[in-house]
Amino acid sequence: MPTQRDIHFTADNIQLTGTLHLPNTPQPPFVIGCHGLLANRNSPKQIALAEALNQLGIAYFRFDHRGCGDSQGQFETDHLLETRCSDLYHAIQTMQSHPRTGKLAGLFGSSFGGTVILATAANHPIPRIASYAAPITSSAIKKQTIKEIQTSNSLPTHETPTYAFDITNKLHKISNILIMHGDQDEIVPLSQAKTIYDKAQQPKQLIIHKNGDHRMTNPTHQKNFIQTCPKWFTQIKAEPTQ
Repeated sequence: MPTQRDIHFTADNIQLTGTLHLPNTPQPPFVIGCHGLLANRNSPKQIALAEALNQLGIAYFRFDHRGCGDSQGQFETDHLLETRCSDLYHAIQTMQSHPRTGKLAGLFGSSFGGTVILATAANHPIPRIASYAAPITSSAIKKQTIKEIQTSNSLPTHETPTYAFDITNKLHKISNILIMHGDQDEIVPLSQAKTIYDKAQQPKQLIIHKNGDHRMTNPTHQKNFIQTCPKWFTQIKAEPTQ
């Protein structure tokens, strides 16, 4: 039977918390998941993905970035992408040295978590990555997201978020990528996914959810995600664009 255990690790002297889902397999390969901007590791997508991967004999590690969920530290907006990439890098190191896990199989990221895994994969060798609704430039994000940050309890009310980023010039370094996006995403436009696909190297695959929103609320899209994404981490070649 698959098991779960909480794991604490540090990044830049900040204690972070994650949950490791282990299949009943000795030293399985593992996938690490990154949550969105104002989310945490307990998103339904990540939990469902963990369960599906365990059925394929792959471990899954989902963790809270600094200032989120059960992790320590402050929710930072200055250098946000840089600090979250550091969190992920230390999560990878933690899993690579864990006695119950084998080699890194890939990364999954949703929304800004997708941005984080894309930026990380451009600088480090990652076997496979899968992103959902990932923005590649902050200027494309709908303004309501900025308002959510300004009213978030994570920030003093007088602070103005400055989390500008643009990873467009890094995308040509990325390959082995599955890109998923809803064509009615109200926060991150579909054009962001198309740019990722155009600039990334093969193998690559783009899946567009018709009438799909940012949170993937449609059960049909959820089913497609949980059927397609886990298999991506075990496939050798990408399928044609859908």
